[in-house]
Amino acid sequence: MLLLPFVIAPAAHAGHASTARSHSGCAQRVALAASRLAYVGVVRRSATAFRVPGRRPFARFGRVNLNGARTVFSLREALLDRGCRPTWYRVQLPVKPNGVTGWVPAASVQVGTVTTRIVVDLSDRQLTFYRDGRALLRVSVGIGSRATPTPRGRFYVNQRVVPRDRTGPFGPAVLGVSAYSRVLTQWAQGGPIAVHGTNSPQSIGHTASTGCIRVRNSVMRRLFAATPAGTPVLIRS
Repeated sequence: MLLLPFVIAPAAHAGHASTARSHSGCAQRVALAASRLAYVGVVRRSATAFRVPGRRPFARFGRVNLNGARTVFSLREALLDRGCRPTWYRVQLPVKPNGVTGWVPAASVQVGTVTTRIVVDLSDRQLTFYRDGRALLRVSVGIGSRATPTPRGRFYVNQRVVPRDRTGPFGPAVLGVSAYSRVLTQWAQGGPIAVHGTNSPQSIGHTASTGCIRVRNSVMRRLFAATPAGTPVLIRS
């Protein structure tokens, strides 16, 4: 992930859509969206999410999460001052309900970019990994059962975790996704979804998990090495 100071030029980058303009010529609101680039906010010390900028706080985050991983958000939109500098970011949050967004002060995060992307097709039970718009890896996966389905939607990799037991049910590594099971509400930490390895390789290609996406351990090692936090994850039918 590339970390950078962030200033929006008066002529917005390709893929950015402005909704209003100030007297300086800068877009007052800029949508942070591009086909091959995603923006990530890494929490500096702490961050509070608001329903609207500066009003109605509803979630608070520390520098690291419960698993000791750095807290990251997926940036979706920026509010700019007259100098074209962001004052607030609208971000997707790793909380319930799936896909919820909020506004965080720009000073509370350091902005980075990623050019990677993961697409999971549940119908084909297939995962495709992209970098710079190119498909570099396409593999079969195990997905959630009928009773515990894998949630669909647009998410992002919110944490990278190496299990203590690398031969256990999660394999050698875990890419946590900012999504939660809609049925496993009593699970630890609310039933988070992840892409991970497995000690049951026979389950690959089947509807056998409790909602997570399983890949072979050899694949997981490659995927983990190539996927930074903040990578967009699309899970579709």
